[in-house]
Amino acid sequence: MTFHSRRARSLAILKDTGIWRCNYEPPYLRLLWRMGIDMPPPHFMPFFQTVVLAAGWFSGAWGVCMWFSMWSQQGLSGTAAIAVSCCAGLFFGFLMALYYAHARRKYGLPSWASLGEVQKRE
Repeated sequence: MTFHSRRARSLAILKDTGIWRCNYEPPYLRLLWRMGIDMPPPHFMPFFQTVVLAAGWFSGAWGVCMWFSMWSQQGLSGTAAIAVSCCAGLFFGFLMALYYAHARRKYGLPSWASLGEVQKRE
């Protein structure tokens, strides 16, 4: 089964659960898909991968917003701004990974690998 058919199947499963689309298809992930980067929806990603992905985009976006809105006027050094952004990003990424892991258990979602298995006809 190709990645795209597996992704379509996983999105259909997530839609049937009643989870909001913005939770299982966040804007940053849709952007990565448009750029040709194949990643499963966050509910099907491994915990560590979810932490890294969520931390990465949050650190960058939040750090830039904070730099231009507050930190540059307060005289915070660039190194300190990067450190604070990375710490905040890791905290956010960890919380998001916990959220997706909880939803995975709550809705009894299958593993990403099992989505590629051929359905047996009875």
